[in-house]
Amino acid sequence: MSVVPALQPHILVVDDDSRLRSLLRRYLAEQGFVVSTAAHAADARAKLKHLAYDLMVLDIMMPGETGLELAQALRVEAATQNLPILLLTARGEAEDRIAGLETGADDYVMKPFEPRELVLRINSILRRLPKPVAVKRLLKFGAWAYDPERDELKNGEEVVRLTDMEARLMRLLAAKPGAALSREALAETGAGVNDRTVDVQITRVRRKIEPDAKTPRYLVTVRGEGYMLMPDRE
Repeated sequence: MSVVPALQPHILVVDDDSRLRSLLRRYLAEQGFVVSTAAHAADARAKLKHLAYDLMVLDIMMPGETGLELAQALRVEAATQNLPILLLTARGEAEDRIAGLETGADDYVMKPFEPRELVLRINSILRRLPKPVAVKRLLKFGAWAYDPERDELKNGEEVVRLTDMEARLMRLLAAKPGAALSREALAETGAGVNDRTVDVQITRVRRKIEPDAKTPRYLVTVRGEGYMLMPDRE
């Protein structure tokens, strides 16, 4: 995939069908979205703790906590009450569709569906969202500064090139400075990064922002959890 815009929508697909998750992840990525997946409600909750998403595609019929129950719970939690939710349902009865909307979901698509229809519904929801107010925020690491909006790393006036993979990792880490992100969360967004190469990309980024990459101060390892970006305090 080509260079990803800084404001590319990040979609979380939640479905217990591994084949459908894989198909949706690939198709939505081809349409220009950043895509993460979760196999069940508990998996989705764990991912929501570490990353911010622009929209959730949520299957209703899942073992354990159902999609309807998860959607209802997310609507009363401050961090997720405004997260757009598009439900996937195999149920054709009007009562089931109404129940989905009553939970606070923004729309629904009935299975089986055409992937193009899903993309059209997603884009329709995203267009209705209020435009975020642009806030200029630079993250500083000693002599270095990172601009998340431009994916730009500078040392003074000198711009240091980031590869697509490095830019993707920096953008995700910069979205939640001070929070640990797991290798799986960093790998799931694609762009050629997987859980075996995350460590390699982290090392490359450290060489660009750390005074000593062997004893990192800004991009640190959190044992048992993953990696954390720790910029200078303003």
